[in-house]
Amino acid sequence: MSNDFYVRYYTGHQGKHGHEFFEWELSRGRLRYANNSNYRNDSLIRKEMWLSDALVDEFKRIIEESEIIAEDDEKWPKKNVVGRQELEVRLGNEHISFETAKIGSLVDVQDSEDPEGLRVMYYLVQDLKCLVQSLLSLHLRLKPIG
Repeated sequence: MSNDFYVRYYTGHQGKHGHEFFEWELSRGRLRYANNSNYRNDSLIRKEMWLSDALVDEFKRIIEESEIIAEDDEKWPKKNVVGRQELEVRLGNEHISFETAKIGSLVDVQDSEDPEGLRVMYYLVQDLKCLVQSLLSLHLRLKPIG
């Protein structure tokens, strides 16, 4: 695996149940996931798995095709009491790190000062979250034969 690719996504907030968050990172082929929800005394969930080169390449493809590298978060909504989300990507010689308020829906995107840029972030995050959730679901439901 090459060291020229890294991606991390975080979304969370401080609420009446404490620090609740969802986070994952992909580095050197290892996908690490954490989810902390103190609702009904749930505990921190941590999982990790190794991905094939083909899956890492798919993450890269999704990110490259989104053109998120060309965006700037200067005019995006700032983190607030509702929470924040962060996206960090290192792809070859490019490195970006974005922070914005939680996006509840496309209305939040349309009402922002940079709807085009925030839309790129919104759809990229949706695509990556779906892929990560699918991998976790598949990985955690398979039982070894033997």
